[in-house]
Amino acid sequence: MDRISSYLQRIGFIGKAKIDFSTLYALQRLHLESVPYENLDIMRGIPISLEIDDMYDKIIRRKRGGYCFELNGLFAWLLRSLGFKVMDYMARFLKDEPEIPMRRHRILRVTCKDGDFIIDVGAGVVMPKRPLPFLIGKIDKQEREQYIIEEDSFLGYVVYQRHHDSWHRLYSFTTEPQLEKDFIPISFYCERHPDSIFKTKDMVHLFTKKGRKSVAGREIRLFEPEGVNVLRPSTEAAYFHLLDLHFDLRL
Repeated sequence: MDRISSYLQRIGFIGKAKIDFSTLYALQRLHLESVPYENLDIMRGIPISLEIDDMYDKIIRRKRGGYCFELNGLFAWLLRSLGFKVMDYMARFLKDEPEIPMRRHRILRVTCKDGDFIIDVGAGVVMPKRPLPFLIGKIDKQEREQYIIEEDSFLGYVVYQRHHDSWHRLYSFTTEPQLEKDFIPISFYCERHPDSIFKTKDMVHLFTKKGRKSVAGREIRLFEPEGVNVLRPSTEAAYFHLLDLHFDLRL
């Protein structure tokens, strides 16, 4: 089986991949429900590689997850391999930030016959789960969520998310194209710098068809329509068992 077929099998995509919105939406949604966002290598001092071969081995062959530089990096490779036009952008993740943070997030701009879309499969929070049209000032309703892109004189473009009847900044980006090697220094910062949020606790997130699953530290939270079920494993062995059971992660 070739690499593209193995990738599509990993996320459960069935059928013919076309260069259109329908395929792009299916790929994004399936990816979010199959490949977890996780920083477990960073927390355990295992170096992160942004080489395509290494990301492919980790995410596809070993069925691990990763964070934005890995997940969006490898997803960009898949989309290009299928024939989509992809631009890589650096972004600022603004959600819950008291002040403007440094650029430490990677997103994609994908073009097909149905238009230009902003794609992100590497944030690990409530986020657009289908391609977000790159249209300024147009509200995009996605199930129970709403998003809009606005221009900002300093930040460039800002993606807003509607929550509790008000708009909140999710992330911002500019349209300067980035090369693969442009992400290496900031990824290294996220891995090694003592102030990096990725070094504070285990973070694991995976969307489901009805909600999502998350790990914060050693607490597993299962978000479902009926409410939140919190699991607190008492031993390391129990914790690893729950990672396997709920996220298909085997360290």
